[in-house]
Amino acid sequence: MDRSYVYDFEKLGFGLFVHFGLYSVLGKGEWSKNILKISDNEYDKLIKRFKVKKTWAKELVNNAKKAGCKYITITTRHHDGFSLFDTKGLSDYDVMHSACGRDLIKEFVHECNKGGIVPFFYHTLLDWHVPEYNLDFSKYIDYLVKSVEVLCTSYGKIGGFWFDGMWDKKGADWQEDRLYGTIRKYQPTAMIINNTGLSELGKLGHKELDSVTFERGKPKFVDKSERPVAGEMCQIFNDHWGYAKYDIDYKPVKTLIEDLVDCRKYNCNYLLNVGPCGDGSLRTIDKGILEEIGKWVSLNKGFIYNIKASTITAENADVLTDGEKYYAVIKGVGMSGNPNVTIEMGGAKKVVINAKVTNAKWLDSGKSIPVTDNSFYAEPFLYGTSMQVRVAVLELEI
Repeated sequence: MDRSYVYDFEKLGFGLFVHFGLYSVLGKGEWSKNILKISDNEYDKLIKRFKVKKTWAKELVNNAKKAGCKYITITTRHHDGFSLFDTKGLSDYDVMHSACGRDLIKEFVHECNKGGIVPFFYHTLLDWHVPEYNLDFSKYIDYLVKSVEVLCTSYGKIGGFWFDGMWDKKGADWQEDRLYGTIRKYQPTAMIINNTGLSELGKLGHKELDSVTFERGKPKFVDKSERPVAGEMCQIFNDHWGYAKYDIDYKPVKTLIEDLVDCRKYNCNYLLNVGPCGDGSLRTIDKGILEEIGKWVSLNKGFIYNIKASTITAENADVLTDGEKYYAVIKGVGMSGNPNVTIEMGGAKKVVINAKVTNAKWLDSGKSIPVTDNSFYAEPFLYGTSMQVRVAVLELEI
């Protein structure tokens, strides 16, 4: 089977992960029903409060584009069993039977296609709502496969599926051949990804899977000796995947950008999560962080999309390549200024390249960099700009 679509996925480079569902109304995180031991009767009342604004998908796509994301992976159904799509009679525990009454996945895909964003579908494998999950697992798999079939046939071409939860029943017969075969039948070029969770980062598993995952774990090199296999790391802004009203433990923007660079260094995509509020809108801080990341991506000419790991090493920098040019990425670059105003971050880092450097310039400004004996200094950002991560374009004699 031609798996060239895996390379297309790698070129997307940067995606937005979206955890959205009934738990968003509650505002206590996506695992709130399970961890806070909320009864079915209490939790299911959220259906009557699930009212989503008409412009939610358009705004979501616009915010993803501002960040520089090329794809969005959204929770079509999370562990609570509630579906954001019209299940076509498979269940009444879906968005069509909620106060919203609209197929949100249809709206999502429409806006993605309109905005040039590739839509991906997250789908839970474990289910806290369907009794058969614990009482008649084979029957549950029938429900799962039929649900995936609906997603495969109702929304046109999609980028792929992102499964999660197989770790809940290790050793069970998940009928993976049947599940993945359904996707191959209707969406032959869709990426199939199955999250291994926090315990088995980078493990591939089934032969039909197209990517390994690194959930909040630093990625490693992906072995492609047998067939094309991608890698993807997913990360969260704060401490919850789904919206939590009282969660201010946000990571610095520079840390998220460094994660993005680290992912690309190991030939992995970066899937950065956001949890919309109950009406589908994003918090002001979430929108702000996405916009700031987008400024860095734009300032650096979007070089992150087509780069891969390089065999060239360096001191105080990571060297990546797009096949023609080489890029030295330096972290922790300070800003020049006046000592009465700015805090000095020490002397400029000396970058030593393990190759013959014939020319170098800063990607953000185009300014030429003086090079001596294959080394140069990471010149601080000029006062008025402080982006922390700086990129030098190198011409090398290999």
